[in-house]
Amino acid sequence: MPRASYDDPADLESQSYEDRQKAMRAQLMSPLKADEWAEQHFLPTVICYALFYGGFGQFVAGVLELIKGNTFGGTAFSSYGAFWMGWFLLEFLMKEHPALYPTAVTGKTLWCGLWGFLTLAFFVVTLRKNVCLMTVFSSLVLTFWLLAGGVWNARCNQAAGYIGFFCGSSAIYTAFAFLYKIELGITLPGVAPVAFI
Repeated sequence: MPRASYDDPADLESQSYEDRQKAMRAQLMSPLKADEWAEQHFLPTVICYALFYGGFGQFVAGVLELIKGNTFGGTAFSSYGAFWMGWFLLEFLMKEHPALYPTAVTGKTLWCGLWGFLTLAFFVVTLRKNVCLMTVFSSLVLTFWLLAGGVWNARCNQAAGYIGFFCGSSAIYTAFAFLYKIELGITLPGVAPVAFI
């Protein structure tokens, strides 16, 4: 398979997607004290990681995809990069100014809910891409909608953590499946093109 003139930023995006999921899971971990996946003091580290790798890194990957002519990749990656930079700012402001939290709760619900619908629109495009991307985007839709409910309900929040963990794991698989295909010529399950619509 011929190589593109640029290294494939989509691999960076998929990898940064996993790190965004780590950031989301860290946000979710404080209500999940029974599971004790991570210490609450780890959250600032993960938030900063989300800003630069999940936000800025993904935004740059999106721009590189647009330069290559990949409209889907460029739009999705840039959008989620902007989402994570905005998420960082919201979390930072809520930590610095706790009085904002009560008014931000409704906004977080709407934000996550709307991103669920945006992700659903991206999922429709994946129906002509491959099973790997379909898995990532479909589980991300569920994660966003559960996060929207999780602002008000701890069980939804916990479910979002588990679905988000699956979503992040599938994103890691997707990143390496395409990396192996491009660099090694090895085709793993799920990367073959599909056309469900």
